[in-house]
Amino acid sequence: MKTIFVLFDSLNRHMLSPYGGTRIPTPNFDLLAARSATFDKHYVGSMPCMPARRDLLTGRLSFLHRSWGPLEPFDNAFPEILAREKGVYSHLVTDHFHYFEDGGSTYHNRYDSYDFVRGQEGDRWKAMVQPHWERLREKYHEAQFSSERRNYKSQAMINREFVREEKDFPSVRVFEAGMAFIDRNKDADDWVLQIETFDPHEPFHAPERFKKPFETGWTGGIRDWPRYGRVDELPEECEELRANYYATVALCDDLLGRLLDQMDREGMWDDTILIVTTDHGFLLGEHDFWAKNRMNIYEEIAHIPLFIHDPRRPQTKGARISGLTQTSDIAPTLLDIYGAGIPEEVTAQSLLPLLDGGASAYTSVLYGYFGGAVNITDGRYTYHRYPPDLRSQEIYQYTLMPTHIYEMFPVEELAEAELAMPFSFTKGARLLKVPAKPGSAMSHNYGPECFIEDDTRLYDLERDPGQETPIEAAEVEARLTARMSQMMAELGAPDEAFERLKLSRPGGPVR
Repeated sequence: MKTIFVLFDSLNRHMLSPYGGTRIPTPNFDLLAARSATFDKHYVGSMPCMPARRDLLTGRLSFLHRSWGPLEPFDNAFPEILAREKGVYSHLVTDHFHYFEDGGSTYHNRYDSYDFVRGQEGDRWKAMVQPHWERLREKYHEAQFSSERRNYKSQAMINREFVREEKDFPSVRVFEAGMAFIDRNKDADDWVLQIETFDPHEPFHAPERFKKPFETGWTGGIRDWPRYGRVDELPEECEELRANYYATVALCDDLLGRLLDQMDREGMWDDTILIVTTDHGFLLGEHDFWAKNRMNIYEEIAHIPLFIHDPRRPQTKGARISGLTQTSDIAPTLLDIYGAGIPEEVTAQSLLPLLDGGASAYTSVLYGYFGGAVNITDGRYTYHRYPPDLRSQEIYQYTLMPTHIYEMFPVEELAEAELAMPFSFTKGARLLKVPAKPGSAMSHNYGPECFIEDDTRLYDLERDPGQETPIEAAEVEARLTARMSQMMAELGAPDEAFERLKLSRPGGPVR
């Protein structure tokens, strides 16, 4: 069996036509849905980018113990298990530069081989010692101009100077590299190809032909990078930001179409599994917010697309799967496809039984950011439980790999570290227990200091799918709270994870 796993970043489910989206034509996602099972209740787990990928590779949630960070020495990783147990070859093609920063540097080496396509966002790709800052200042809107070195925005402007034609765009080169792998290996068996692009993650940069259908008449300089937080831009500026996101999604649809065409040409639909999904969504003004990491994890962020084509299950062509699933299910599914053993540390489910008509193993799923709310949904309700005070809560990171997104833990953080006893999933390894202090790289980017919203809420998705009005329903809240506590205990959450949320640990301590 061959498997192609396509992973987009920040791809909004509700904008894809198979999920009812109408603003952006996505004909190739329609073609994919016609050949695949479409999952209707697929959710995120740990947030944002690299925590999601840790869930994806390991088959368990990590946000209760750790924020953004590398794979740990005790972590299982599906590519290594497939290679070791079944001789399955894995190859990663990606332009997701966070893999190559301090906070993600152990992921790509789990694959047998990888291609790194350069140039997305703040990737330290092209070197300009003395950029033409004044010319760049005239070219870009002031909100996304920076002349500060080692800054994502300044590096992104420099990188874009070298993206002149459609063939230069990183996502285009990612799909070309993935399709080249297929050309070289289409007659071989037992491989997994992961084609992963940063698009449509911000900045929303697409070739002009994709932008043209969404032209807004904007003349205020390049404006395709919304800030994380409340919407306070003028309406025309908001429309330009959204239009650039639409264009980038249209590019993603086109790239998917190129892959589907290759599968047609090579007759691969009969012997190749295709999985397509994303890590999380992105707010474009809904709930009066841009982006993620600052607000409640609304459905636009949490509820994500998933398509699976499995030629061994022809009955799933065009099917809809209604059971609850989430990001961490990808690892056990890939292990199950090839008959590899699923480690006992995996807490997620294989999706193959759902493709066979079975029920989900979940009655609810947890998701969240480290240090923020713990969120739960049963498919009908979403419950978002915050600590009474995010900024005074006692919370620790547990790790043997003390790095943040783009830097190591500073010695000031490590000076207060203790050695914790093993958890159920660390295979006997003791971990550093590091206090999560204000002012760290985590806090500035995706930690407790960043959150603008911090009030506990319950929503009824059936009556209020847009999550406009929280409800009070004591019986529902009590049921979801009890289930949250049970799931946290099953995941081996540390004691302070319960204490900060004012929850009781069921059955006493579980390590």
